[in-house]
Amino acid sequence: MKHITSRDNPRYKEMRQLASSAQARKKAGKTILDGVHLCDAYFDHISAKAIMIVSESGMRMSEVVPLVARAEDRGSEVICLPDALYAALSQVENGVPVALLIDTPVCAVPDGLHDTVVLLDGVQDPGNLGSILRSAAAAEIQHVICGQGTVAAWSPKVLRAGMGAHFALNIYEGLELSAITDKLQMPLCATSSHTETTIYAANLARPVAWLFGHEGSGVSAELMQRADLTVTIPQSPKIESMNVAASAAVCFFEQRRQLLA
Repeated sequence: MKHITSRDNPRYKEMRQLASSAQARKKAGKTILDGVHLCDAYFDHISAKAIMIVSESGMRMSEVVPLVARAEDRGSEVICLPDALYAALSQVENGVPVALLIDTPVCAVPDGLHDTVVLLDGVQDPGNLGSILRSAAAAEIQHVICGQGTVAAWSPKVLRAGMGAHFALNIYEGLELSAITDKLQMPLCATSSHTETTIYAANLARPVAWLFGHEGSGVSAELMQRADLTVTIPQSPKIESMNVAASAAVCFFEQRRQLLA
């Protein structure tokens, strides 16, 4: 275990830069997982080493001690900081003071996609993206493709909303969705208020490519024209529209219901 006690330490300066700057994290290919749940999820799904950062008070916490042991068992470096130095790194208020600095996972899109996949066209809100990832993982969907203009999937807010779902998924970022749709070997399905086919009447007992768009403007006209199937989710006429994350969850679990029927 390495102890760092000075703000002027080069390693600490590097960690603080990564913690505070999305651009720095992107350039370095690094991600910070803040808190017990995300650290546990990483250890449960990923075998690669990581750098654990923990505060002095955290070293005495019962939920942190096993995490430190897991890190050391796999040969990962553990860095202990005074509480004040750790607090300057963390974006979580009143959280358990433990984090992992990891290499941001990068997945290459397979040549052929045969299983259900989620395509996201410009989803902007970190909470929405995290919730979509969490619902996809819960529905045992493995692939999520984030098109250009979608919020960064490995940003701190998305990670917190995802609650560890990232590590149960293959997440692809910054891709041109029109090129992806050309390679699909399954129907492209989008939700729409301009169709009479309800999600409950559609045949979803098969792999599909779900398409969801920007919170305000929705799916682009170009991509919507490519949809093989459009469905509507019946809802009260008093409500103009559903949140994109809620819509996605309804879609995923109606498909799962049909597959299990």
